[in-house]
Amino acid sequence: GYELHGVENLPEGPGILVYYHGAIPIDYLYFLSRLFLWKKRLCLSVADHFVFRLPGLKLLLEVTGVMPGTREECLIALRNGHLVSISPGGVREALFSDESYQLMWGNRKGFARVALDAKVPIIPMYTQNVREGYRMLRERRFFRQLYESTRLPFTPPYGGLPVKFRTYIGEPIPYDPNITTEELVEKSLFCSSLHKQVCKGNFLFSFQTKTAIQTLISKHQTIPGSIWKALLERFDKRCK
Repeated sequence: GYELHGVENLPEGPGILVYYHGAIPIDYLYFLSRLFLWKKRLCLSVADHFVFRLPGLKLLLEVTGVMPGTREECLIALRNGHLVSISPGGVREALFSDESYQLMWGNRKGFARVALDAKVPIIPMYTQNVREGYRMLRERRFFRQLYESTRLPFTPPYGGLPVKFRTYIGEPIPYDPNITTEELVEKSLFCSSLHKQVCKGNFLFSFQTKTAIQTLISKHQTIPGSIWKALLERFDKRCK
């Protein structure tokens, strides 16, 4: 029930993969496995700090290339030629996004800053039906308040349904060493949220990445998501 499309969009060298975070990111584990089987490549993964406080996981996290994702660690990994993946929405997106597939990035632009510093491309990635395999309870106001005060994920997921997963890797957003402030402003004029402010490179990179992932979602995902449709797609061999 899993397909991977767009592997040809991955660079031979380093890059940052940015993706939408499902309630349970089982699609990402499938992606890592398929990437290693097809390309013999590892992708280092940035995880929330609470993961490293869970007992008994330290060795597993080290073996699978999961790291806290400080700026310094990411830069070292990229300069060593690795792919690094990050979900800017993180745990908040996992817990409180829903079948509307809304991105919940807030003002997070750290990944764009790292990409500019390391001079590497950003590659958008999205998995079709990731919210249909696992979902969170609908009544989440209490759990949202609890999360915002503790930064711990108390919201219980449910699911494990055998839906069709298709991961799509989009075209890279290249690093441009020659871009000027004026060009950045011109490129970002279509973003109404700028309100005529001068745009810095990491904002543009972040906005371009968010737009690229939203484009993948719009192209490949039925919104609102449908569990029944996602289940039936296991029997549909056509690429969506």
